[in-house]
Amino acid sequence: MRLTFFALALAIPALAKDIPIADAAAFAAAAQTINAGDTLILNDGTWADAQLKFHAEGTEAKPVTIKAQTPGKVIFTGTSRISVGGSHIIVDGLWFQNPSAEQVIELRKDSKQLASDSRITNCAVTNDTQLTSTASSQFVSIYGARNRVDHCYIAGKTTQGTTMVVWLSNESKDQGKHQIDHNHFGPRQKLGKNGGETIRLGDSKTSMQTASCIVEHNLFEKCDGEAECISNKSCGNLYRHNTFKGVSGTLTLRHGNACTVENNTFIGDGAKGAGGVRIIGEDHTITANRFENLTGDNERSALCIMLGIPDSVPNGYFQVKRAKVTGNIFINCQHNILIGMSGDKKATLPPLETEISGNTIQTNKGEAFEIKCAAEGVTMKDNETAKELSKITELSAAEPSGPSWKQH
Repeated sequence: MRLTFFALALAIPALAKDIPIADAAAFAAAAQTINAGDTLILNDGTWADAQLKFHAEGTEAKPVTIKAQTPGKVIFTGTSRISVGGSHIIVDGLWFQNPSAEQVIELRKDSKQLASDSRITNCAVTNDTQLTSTASSQFVSIYGARNRVDHCYIAGKTTQGTTMVVWLSNESKDQGKHQIDHNHFGPRQKLGKNGGETIRLGDSKTSMQTASCIVEHNLFEKCDGEAECISNKSCGNLYRHNTFKGVSGTLTLRHGNACTVENNTFIGDGAKGAGGVRIIGEDHTITANRFENLTGDNERSALCIMLGIPDSVPNGYFQVKRAKVTGNIFINCQHNILIGMSGDKKATLPPLETEISGNTIQTNKGEAFEIKCAAEGVTMKDNETAKELSKITELSAAEPSGPSWKQH
């Protein structure tokens, strides 16, 4: 009888618990005994220099959740950071204000405990001070596989280093496939050198890895850190339904192949050097985007196809091959489609097997095409060009996004 009772007791799963957390020490203690379905509820207030590290194994049905008692009222300051590893973890409603940590939100506990199937949602990382650190830092670092960052507000980074990075490895097979959606990326001032991107997917060393990430329904506003607002450095990524408003930069397909840029809206909004899409590499598709009132030239033209370097090194310029630029709309831009821009004195290879077709281009400010190289490898057909366009197709722009608890 006792044996039967003991066996039944073992079969009963632990009940999910709501665990109130007063401070970083209490968080560390609770993290040792966490079970699938448990929720750690962080007390309202200011958490100064709180280092939260966490590993847990939730499930799809019973995720482990770390959330604010009241979204937006749990405020982390100073060197505070949160690093989570494991699976099916949700971080919800936290605000990191004027952070000075080199890593603020990390989807890994350490180099061996990465996060998968986890989510950062309804959070904010903001800075309104002029930090002077020379160290490279990130507000959000995404590791592992199938993670999501959504409905967050991220703005104000002044130091070197990309605001949000997807990190890849040449050794791992289970990686990437992340989703970055419905976020509001607010102003970032000009850095004056490389390292001021708002989002980077991969890096030069891992650029031939297939990441298969989706970046959609985000608003990028005055993200002026450098020429590359988004720097794509991996393969197979999809950028769709994003709005770039007053951004002095471009969505740059810097390294990697087979990416798709579709149904995005680029609005100059009076910003100097506001551009659209820059193409480098193979098998990219740029379709159904809207480019409006853009002021940029050369690399920051509304659409720029770069020259390639023979036998390029990974961080160089690979030749554009099999690009498709179709069904886009260009309205009132200073420079519309530029073919053959050189980013390096060694770059001499023109695009090959590239199609530019079915685009609608207003030419009241600039020519439809600026061709700076041999263009035998480019097919141009069915493009409508005119000083005044007879037909403009409306594209839906991303609505201002971010956490529900804070209006921006």
